[in-house]
Amino acid sequence: MAIDNSVTITGNATREPELRFTPSGQAVANFGVAVNRRWQNRQTQEWEEAVSFFDVTAWAQLAENVAETVAKGTRVTVTGRLDQRSWENQEGEKRSKVEIVADDVAVSLRWATAEVMRNERADGGGGRPSGGGASRSDAPPPYNPDEEPF
Repeated sequence: MAIDNSVTITGNATREPELRFTPSGQAVANFGVAVNRRWQNRQTQEWEEAVSFFDVTAWAQLAENVAETVAKGTRVTVTGRLDQRSWENQEGEKRSKVEIVADDVAVSLRWATAEVMRNERADGGGGRPSGGGASRSDAPPPYNPDEEPF
């Protein structure tokens, strides 16, 4: 039996993504997402609201794309896995936190528009994207609504 550790949340970015690079040159971006939940209390008929805050970490090309695209307040959907980190603070107290390590981050088109620019692939094949905003020469052609799909 396989155990899956996956999570998807939709909410608003609470801060600008912070883009950093590891000593080996790997990009990493950290940002926060607030998820609002609203419901009606059946006993009082009053609307109640709760907010959950999540820290999100994105790696590699996704990190660079997030840093370039997401701003504080942007509505995003994050898909990834939960990861728990533990450490000791300067006073020697043990601390831990659960964060989302993103596999994908998408902006919501419900309240905004977006311009999509494909990244070039450095390997010219099926590898991970890396770099700029132009499309690859072997990328599929853009959708043309006047052409028959089959």
